[in-house]
Amino acid sequence: MSEYRTERDSLGEVHVPAEALWGAQTQRAVENFPVSGQPLPPAFIAAVAYIKWAAAEANASLGLLENDLRDAIVSACEALVQGEFSDQFPVDRYQTGSGTSTNMNANEVIAAIAGKQGVEVHPNDHVNMSQSSNDVIPTAIHVSAVMAVKQKLIPALTHLRGMIYEREAEFSEQVKTGRTHLMDAMPVTLGQELRTWREQLLATEKRVEAAADELLSVPQGGTAVGTGVNAAPEFAEQFIKFLKANTGHGFRSLDHKFLGQSAVDAPVALSSQLRGTAIVLTKIANDLRWMNSGPIHGLSEISLPALQPGSSIMPGKVNPVIPESVAMVGAQVMGLDSAVAIAGQSGNFQLNVMLPLVAGNLLDMLDLLSNSANMLADKAIRDFSVNAENLDAGVGRNPVLVTALNPEIGYSLAADIAKEAYRTGRPVIDVAEERSGLSRTRLEQLMDPLKLTRGGIA
Repeated sequence: MSEYRTERDSLGEVHVPAEALWGAQTQRAVENFPVSGQPLPPAFIAAVAYIKWAAAEANASLGLLENDLRDAIVSACEALVQGEFSDQFPVDRYQTGSGTSTNMNANEVIAAIAGKQGVEVHPNDHVNMSQSSNDVIPTAIHVSAVMAVKQKLIPALTHLRGMIYEREAEFSEQVKTGRTHLMDAMPVTLGQELRTWREQLLATEKRVEAAADELLSVPQGGTAVGTGVNAAPEFAEQFIKFLKANTGHGFRSLDHKFLGQSAVDAPVALSSQLRGTAIVLTKIANDLRWMNSGPIHGLSEISLPALQPGSSIMPGKVNPVIPESVAMVGAQVMGLDSAVAIAGQSGNFQLNVMLPLVAGNLLDMLDLLSNSANMLADKAIRDFSVNAENLDAGVGRNPVLVTALNPEIGYSLAADIAKEAYRTGRPVIDVAEERSGLSRTRLEQLMDPLKLTRGGIA
């Protein structure tokens, strides 16, 4: 057997590796785009397979595709959805802006798999029937992103929220010094601090879900430019019926298909919400790093799990490696979102020409955020311990507690008491007892750190 076989397309002959399932157009793309060595993610290829599967069923239901051809295409698509033949999609993600190379890669591989089953299927005439790269690739962006949000990111965020909720309940009365501008402020409970993270996550989860729901409207059926040329008028609705059944998600046909082909506004909107999620995770990660800082000359409010040695030269040093990893993911996601925003500007007339970039970045963002949320829950939040003695000692000596005296002695005198406590290093309650005219008992009532975390006026 020779190392290569000869295939033909409309431009002529091409040498293709003998064992490859792809054909001439895929091979040209492999040779044309030696850019990153990164093909589009497997989740995107699975989405394309779902589209080819639903299109074959829709075309057969309309009497346009024979049943044996439909069955062969569907069988091949089922294999691709299950992750089989993943090595047959080598096209670099930085390719033609329409993603035509990936669409044809799928068409050729599906046809080749069908051929191995003894059914002669044509990549363009059968697998690509009633379709164009210009509606397949935008639809695949929607399908892959929706499935990644619903099946990976939302469960991961929910898991992290649940883990925070469990720890939050433990610390509902653990008082600590609040901080604004990284400076000592009025006391809060550790439970209140954790609840803030949890509420942030819930809010970003809702925003992500709303953006994903917008992606349920897909432009499949618009074909080349949005008009639906070479597709039956009934194709789009038939396609949606089968896509919903096969994926289990509530996809619907975009009324004006031009919208999903000439622009990628809905994917850009999801990207911006993923950036927001990255910001939330980064905030949590940075709070954890500060709270863990020390252990001698830092805040040392908590101790994160010791997961690995922290230095190649300083014995015994342990670092907050999980929050650091999450913070790097946050930075990467924000960068990927910026690229998606730039890509969104590249909708020229009837087609956006940075579709593969949008597809790859969205799925990368979703993977990074999902994995980071799970990691943060299981390797940081679950098992951190609280250094209660440090927290209690610090909050009791905090001169800012004089804020609670403002209603009774006024801001100016309270400020003088705080300054003297700072200057002398004495407990603020001792200074207040000397200068405020209030009894020790009254001062203890007014300056009780736990009561102060509940707000109001004493």
